[in-house]
This record gives sequence, structure tokens and C-alpha cells, in this order.
Amino acid sequence: MKDRKPGTEKHSSAWRRSLSKKLLVWFQQHARDLPWRQTRDLYAIWISEIMLQQTQVATVVPYFQRFLARFPDVKTLAAADEHEVLKLWEGLGYYRRARQLHAAARKITSDHRGQFPTSIDAVRSLPGIGRYTAGAILSIGLDQRLPILEANTIRLLSRLTAYRGDVNSGAGRQRLWKIAEAILPKHECGAFNQALMEVGSVICTPRSPACSECPVVALCGAHRNQLVVKIPRPAKSKNYENVTEIAVIIRRGISVLLRQCRPGERWAGLWDFPRFAAAGESNTALDRQIAKRVRDLVGLSVVANGPFVTLKHGVTRFRITLHAYEAEVKSTIGSSGDLTRSGARWVKIGALADYPLSVTGRKISRLLLSEDFTPRKRPASAAQP
Repeated sequence: MKDRKPGTEKHSSAWRRSLSKKLLVWFQQHARDLPWRQTRDLYAIWISEIMLQQTQVATVVPYFQRFLARFPDVKTLAAADEHEVLKLWEGLGYYRRARQLHAAARKITSDHRGQFPTSIDAVRSLPGIGRYTAGAILSIGLDQRLPILEANTIRLLSRLTAYRGDVNSGAGRQRLWKIAEAILPKHECGAFNQALMEVGSVICTPRSPACSECPVVALCGAHRNQLVVKIPRPAKSKNYENVTEIAVIIRRGISVLLRQCRPGERWAGLWDFPRFAAAGESNTALDRQIAKRVRDLVGLSVVANGPFVTLKHGVTRFRITLHAYEAEVKSTIGSSGDLTRSGARWVKIGALADYPLSVTGRKISRLLLSEDFTPRKRPASAAQP
């Protein structure tokens, strides 16, 4: 191929055939043995693709196996209570995926008689499924000639074509989608798409890619032009916002109060200890905040009893410092029905494992369950990074 300005290469049919052949041969020999690759069942492939969004493969494997064991088909998932779906999803994060998965299963049951649809338009009409996910499901499961584009293939295709533009821009994504479509072979599209993702995941990595092990290095424009470390163009760094929040552990005998997060709230559908954003720093102001916010959230009049634990965690663009405080009930403002209507309930500490909790909620629950972490034996500092 005659040298061109990086990012302007026009790839011949011979280049595309070579790319396809090399990737398919490599994938046949080196593909990781993953449970969702042992089936052509569209339902199982769909579950794996949703779980793999923004989540590492090694993390997904046990979740996938547990989920399929409990919900082996669409109808079983559709009939399940959302509480149980979220509980099995706990720890994977991005819980909207689980809620949309559940909603999609119900739509498949009502609109498609429990059979996962096989047309691209029908699949894309399901909650939580976009162009990439639909293409991945139908190409892998049915070998339909559909392109894919996700984080690993964005990086690989950018390097193969020496594209130096902004891959996160509309124009950049449109260009890469066209490339992904143009390079599709006539046959074995599912294996080809998986090979693209696999090379991008294990060889063409963001940092220190293993070019010497790459099956298509001879076809790579970035490698030829010594631009691998500059492609894709680095994304703009995120500006993180530091936030301080308060979680309140309200005890009643061997029970604590949990509140189910409402639609529109962070972790909607999950259960959590009453939580709110902190304002002010003095202990007096904090005690008043706890009393007022708990009253507003669940209708209980409480008195703060001091700190329990401090946890640090990140959620999207927020860096959160969570201070958990204990509190005791002075009085109930309304009836027990009011408590239920607020989405709250008393839960025995020993039963906390049955509830889908946020990551920090689960950490607090484990501390509550620990024999060595009682009010009488609490360490002086329990802060976690």
C-alpha cells in the first residue's frame, strides 16, 4: 500500500480479506474459553453483553453463571421480582442495566411470546439495547452481517486505520461505524466481531499494546506510521466533584431501618440506609441535619448517637466521602403505614444479606454483622480508602 497521510488510508478488498482471514485464524486458536461462547442461545448472549458493558470479563463470569442458573430463559426472568434480579446483580454496578434487562424480558414475553426476537429493529426496540448490543447479539448468535463498535473495537479500528480524530465525537463515531461495517466478511461475522473485540481486549490494549503478538500488525496503519501510542486521541480528563454524604443506621433491637431508593434516585430499586448530602461541619449542625433529614425521608424522630464508619467511593463523576452515623428512635411521627409508604422497613441485621444493597450499604451491613464490630468493640478509626 502506498504511504498516505495517517488517517486517510483507503483499504482495498485484498486488505479487508487479509484482515478477516488473519483475525479468524487467530481467534480460532487463541479465543478465551468463556461461558457465553459455548452457546448460540440469543438469551444467554444478550445477558452476557449487558453484563459486559463497562465491566471486566473476569468480574462478569461468575455473575453470568449465577444469573443463568437462576433465570435460564426469558420467561423465568420476566416472572421474577425485581428485588431478586437486583440482588443477583449486586456488585456489578450500573444497576439501570439490570432494571432494563428485567423490563426487556417482560416486553419479550408480552410482544414476542417469550422468544428473543431475531430482527435488528425488534431487538433495538427493547429497553437497554442500542446498535452495538443488537449487532453483537445477532451476529454472534445468528451470524447476521451486522457491525459492532465498543471500547475495544474503537481502539483497534482507530489504530488499524491510523485515525487521529476524536473517537468520542459524532463524526468520529460515524466514521468508525462505517469502517466496522465495511470490513465485515460475507461469512462468520459473529466470530469476526468477537475476534475484533478479543484482539482489542487482550493485545491492542490502551497502554503498552503487545504489537509483536498482534495477528494484524502488518495491516496496521498506526504501527506503520509509529502512531500507536497517540491513537486513539486521549479523551478529555474528567472533572470529579467531591461530595460528602451521611448514612444513618437506625437500630430497633436486632433490626435496622432500610429504605428503598426511588425512581430517579441513585441506585433506584436498591435498598440503602437513609442517606443524604451533608451540609455544614459542626457536630451540632450535623445532629440537626440527621434529625431533620431522617424525619423527612422516613417519618421517624431520631437522635444521633455518634459515628459508625467512614467510607470513600466513586460513582460516575462524583468522589464521595460517606460518614455513617448511628441513631436511635425518639418517636414515630406518623403510622407504620407512613413508614411503608416512604419505602422504608425494619430489617433484622441477620437478614440484610437478602436485600440488594449499594456497595457502601453492603460494606456497612457486613460491619453490622461482624462480631468484632459492635458498639462496645468498635475500632477508633474505621475509615476505608
